[in-house]
Amino acid sequence: MSATDAFGYEMSLEASANQSAAIDAWNKTVHAFLAHSAQTPVYLGQTLELAPDFALAHAAKGFFMLLLGRRELVPAAQEAWATAATQTGELTAREQAYIDALKLYLGGSLAQAASRLDAVLKTHPGDALLLKLVHAIRFVLGDAPGMRRSIEDVLDAYDAAHSASGYVNGCYAFALEETGDYLAAERRGRDAMMMANDDAWGLHAVAHVMDMTGRSAEGVTWISRQPQAWSHCNNFGYHVWWHLALFHLDRGEHARVLELYDTEIRREKTDDYRDISNGASLLMRLELEGVDVGPRWEEMAEFAAKRTDDGCVVFADLHYALALNATGRCYQSDRLLASMRAQAERKTACMDQVAADTGVPAALGLRAFSEADYAGAYAHLSRARPQLHRVGGSHAQRDVFERVSIEAALRAGLLDEAQGLLQERLRHRGAIDAYAEHRLARIAQLRGTGPIAVAS
Repeated sequence: MSATDAFGYEMSLEASANQSAAIDAWNKTVHAFLAHSAQTPVYLGQTLELAPDFALAHAAKGFFMLLLGRRELVPAAQEAWATAATQTGELTAREQAYIDALKLYLGGSLAQAASRLDAVLKTHPGDALLLKLVHAIRFVLGDAPGMRRSIEDVLDAYDAAHSASGYVNGCYAFALEETGDYLAAERRGRDAMMMANDDAWGLHAVAHVMDMTGRSAEGVTWISRQPQAWSHCNNFGYHVWWHLALFHLDRGEHARVLELYDTEIRREKTDDYRDISNGASLLMRLELEGVDVGPRWEEMAEFAAKRTDDGCVVFADLHYALALNATGRCYQSDRLLASMRAQAERKTACMDQVAADTGVPAALGLRAFSEADYAGAYAHLSRARPQLHRVGGSHAQRDVFERVSIEAALRAGLLDEAQGLLQERLRHRGAIDAYAEHRLARIAQLRGTGPIAVAS
């Protein structure tokens, strides 16, 4: 019997008594991955147990490992690639593209890996797994225009009859938001939720819009009233809690933010870099608001101290730096910086160049800020800022580094520079938020002038 997936594409899955069950498990794997479900590895494990020679499933396993951004998982990803690449059965061109792209990713060529997948996506536009992997890789690269372009090239394939149309529209909503088209992003994200009410990525895309347009009260309501969209999630659910905390932070509800941090965001003391970034960036934002966060940094720093040599994702390294600096762990902070400098000198992989252009100066700026060298912090961070998007993550996630830059300028007495950063930040957003209002008011107070006009 010919094997095809839920999107109608042929798969090189040998005929056997387990073939039907393997196809079902694979389709569940793909659906779970699109929905950010905690069941994704469970279904993938079932698939490989039923079809141990299924090359595409091994390739997916390799991608899933690499996207976790952990150095110790690279050997497992290499093994997954080797298993997929040495299958004796005849592979389809689509499956071969997955394997080729995984090899590129393993070699540090993330942009080339995304391009390889994008090329085959154009000939197989309905393969939502291909689309989601491109989306994920370009997100790691901070390539918002690439995320948007990739989806727009194939969007016509996702009509109401396509089983993944909701999830794809959720991805498109996020790409629209990250490229500044807030009105279209919100409309598309709300539509995505209507098509797939467990689309956590679509829910979170709309939350991003509300963050960028200063609608914190609406944001609290949007997230709180739709638990079905993210209660099934893997650790992405903690990131949704993080977004909820950001809305409360904007409203000045600091006690609620700390409560969410303790009971939800860090409910499980994981060392996944995305969870560390949630925690570290939120604590930093709170401290910039003058909130005493108590001993919460210590747990972050314990994990960060063990990851100073990872060198997988610059975005992760900068959040490790926040935690190490906050707890005065100079030795580990120095080790992390030395590792980033060594990476920058290699310049053989995508992340090496990012470390050179952005990561090292940003890390130096964060270290200087922790040592109260505010002029030095501003100088280093100013070098990093023009290319800061390349560390990956979203506007909302990188905003912590914007806030540190602004605070450094303020504390160094560089009022014109601080005001300029605030105005530039506003130009990238859809409205002023409480953070900017308070800083502009502080600048006016320091100057002894009236309110500062805000240019939109």
